[in-house]
Amino acid sequence: MKNPARSSLSAAAGVLALTLALALTANSGQAKGMPGDPDKLFAQLDTLLPTPGVTRAASGAPGAQYWQQRADYRIRVSLDEKRHRLTAKQSITYMNRSPDTLSYIWLQLDQNIFKDDSISRRSEVAANSGTRRDSVGSGDSLSFAAMRRHQAFEDREYGYEMGEVRDAAGRVLRTTVNDTMMRIDLPTPLRPGTSIEINFEWAANIVDEAAIGARGGYEYFPKNDTYQYFLAQWFPRLVAYTDYTGWQHKQFLGRGEFTLEFGDYDVELTVPADHVVASTGVLQNPAEVLTAQQRARLKQAETAKKPVFVVTPEEALANEKEGTSTTRTWRFKAENVRDFAWASSRKYIWDAMGYRQKDAQRPFVMAMSFYPNEGEPIWSKYSTHAVMHTMEVYSRFSFPYPYPVAISVNSWERGGMEYPMITFNGYRPTADEKSGKLTYSRNTKYGLIGVIIHEVGHIYFPMTVNSDERQWTWMDEGLNTFLEYIAELEWEQNFPTFGDKTNVLDFITDYMQSKDQVPIMTNSDTIVQFGPNAYSKPAAALSVLREAVMGRELFDHAFREYANRWKFKRPTPADFFRTMEDASGVDLDWFWRGWFYGTDHVDVAVGDIREYQVSTQDPDVEFPLKRKEFAADWPESYSQRLNRSEGRPTRVDRYPELKDFYNENDAFVATNKDRNEFKEFREKLRDWERTVLDRSIKAGEYVYFVDFRNLGGLVTPLPLTLTYADGSTEEYNIPAEIWRYNAVEVTKLFVRKKRLVSVELDRNHLIADADKTNNVTPRRIEQSRIELFKGRDRDRNQMLDALAELKGEPKSSEKTDAKDLPLQPAAK
Repeated sequence: MKNPARSSLSAAAGVLALTLALALTANSGQAKGMPGDPDKLFAQLDTLLPTPGVTRAASGAPGAQYWQQRADYRIRVSLDEKRHRLTAKQSITYMNRSPDTLSYIWLQLDQNIFKDDSISRRSEVAANSGTRRDSVGSGDSLSFAAMRRHQAFEDREYGYEMGEVRDAAGRVLRTTVNDTMMRIDLPTPLRPGTSIEINFEWAANIVDEAAIGARGGYEYFPKNDTYQYFLAQWFPRLVAYTDYTGWQHKQFLGRGEFTLEFGDYDVELTVPADHVVASTGVLQNPAEVLTAQQRARLKQAETAKKPVFVVTPEEALANEKEGTSTTRTWRFKAENVRDFAWASSRKYIWDAMGYRQKDAQRPFVMAMSFYPNEGEPIWSKYSTHAVMHTMEVYSRFSFPYPYPVAISVNSWERGGMEYPMITFNGYRPTADEKSGKLTYSRNTKYGLIGVIIHEVGHIYFPMTVNSDERQWTWMDEGLNTFLEYIAELEWEQNFPTFGDKTNVLDFITDYMQSKDQVPIMTNSDTIVQFGPNAYSKPAAALSVLREAVMGRELFDHAFREYANRWKFKRPTPADFFRTMEDASGVDLDWFWRGWFYGTDHVDVAVGDIREYQVSTQDPDVEFPLKRKEFAADWPESYSQRLNRSEGRPTRVDRYPELKDFYNENDAFVATNKDRNEFKEFREKLRDWERTVLDRSIKAGEYVYFVDFRNLGGLVTPLPLTLTYADGSTEEYNIPAEIWRYNAVEVTKLFVRKKRLVSVELDRNHLIADADKTNNVTPRRIEQSRIELFKGRDRDRNQMLDALAELKGEPKSSEKTDAKDLPLQPAAK
């Protein structure tokens, strides 16, 4: 019999008397002890998820008594370009749709994060003292950007300057400011089904985004001494009041962005008269702020086959050279949005293109881009197309784009931010210092396309599917990064989404093996390694779920169901988890538990593979096979072979009379007793057992036992590629439930008509397996290329360095003698 401990797939077939009892014994022995706590890994999430109720159903859908609040805004704001300052009058109508009576309401004051005494600034650690795009040094280090930020805060005060808050009757309401929140005490409690109007004035200095780092601010262009403004989280907004947390008044610390109430906005923006404005909402007074030619171009863009310039590059270049002391007011209205953002500059090029979609309520959307000449030529080439592409792809996975406009604004060097109907996006070409010629890198091109897809995608998640970013960043960033990944692959094959890697499942493995991880289900402001945790790992998880666990049909249906259930509503993680299971009929508690509540990684090794064929148990057939197998497993002694080669005869060879029966018959010669026992064995078999045995023998089937070992701890499906001796392959996916009895080691039985030559796990990179070297048996020789390097003399020659000419200084006509070098005596 073949040695069962051998760790490779043998070319020689072994034999095995297979019985049902043997199989059952092996299976029950595997479950004993339950290594790896499979009872916990596969436990239901009931103890971790909130109990369903009247507002949120057990199916993951909104409950029969689901409710959410509403806040309508009327704002009149002026931009002072010389002082970089906003002054505003604001009115909010707040509707209490909850079953609770409210004695006070809360406002978010996000700009207060920039105050000297804010919790955010006082709690900054040294490594985070620069801007949000500043690289972090090691040890005690201070970047130029961090010092610039410090100086910017020294030079100016930021945060809101709030006036009195009054109700509709003009009564002054008592207020209490707590960092980035302000409580407004109501004169009478706000009962369910009633509303209150509050009015106030405020002012705020606009931050220099490049110096301070923010989600909004201004950018200065020194070449032509002008500015652009991109205003986000710029006005006081009602805090969300929810069924799951009451007032969501977690302070704004920078990462946990926001969650807000839906409502209608009526906003007047008074800006310098030569500015072009991009904004949430629909422009109400185009005849007052646009020329007849610009209005005609917008009309043309509705049916154009490619983007149409509303403001051409030449017009924008001419406009930015002049300047004005007069102002102009742009009026916008937006319906059923949770926020409002805008951008303003005399530098903007503006292009537009109409997007048609199959939706009775919203058949037409205007896709638009605003950018300075510094963004050319890539912005006019890619931006609006990227906006259109995002709507095409995302709508397949959710719902038709819900608003009348979709806007991309070039607002900074890289990165992006999202708000209803408008996004702020980075990346620009680079001008050569000598020739002035504009070029752009591969990273700039694909970074631009990718960030626009990502930020416009956010108009779906969370601007429409209104998850709580203060608590769960992954619910918008992770889901959106997943859909961005799909959209990028549909933009261009091999789109470099993750640097040199196209597949998110290859990119995420290093993070999932790192030590300083926290679960995805971690509060936004305490996440370590924010990008991989909140963006890439959830995207990787959903990719595994779609391609390796559920399949596209089940996943896509369930994801669309989630999006449509919670469109213009506020879901929690439990609602997402429950909907994905409810709409697919797949129990995914093990998946959420491992990927979202844990920090294990995927690393499964393909172990031993043992090959057998079913034994006839006929001694005249089996004994000769056993002789060959024994000879292969236990070869002749090397010493014996040397003795024979040296001509050294054995004693039995020299004295033949010593030979007997056993010299003529080895242990593998069948006897009549063996034949009688075989006959008795056949006679005792029941008819169906004899039929099974004879059929197996006739078919010549191969039986394989394949071992798998879970080294990473995260249970996973096992997508296998089985390769046969004739060169054919078979894709075979083992579901993750194989680990439910033993989460460390499992053995899978295969019965095949063809001989296997290899078993490979995750050939198509579907499960984020961290170590591919142990994914195939027999093992492969790893192939690569190695570069020779030349050693360098790292010794510093200070004497030679002192002879170097000082750049920028006039050259001396006299030679410097070595003895005149400013050498210092060695310390004694």
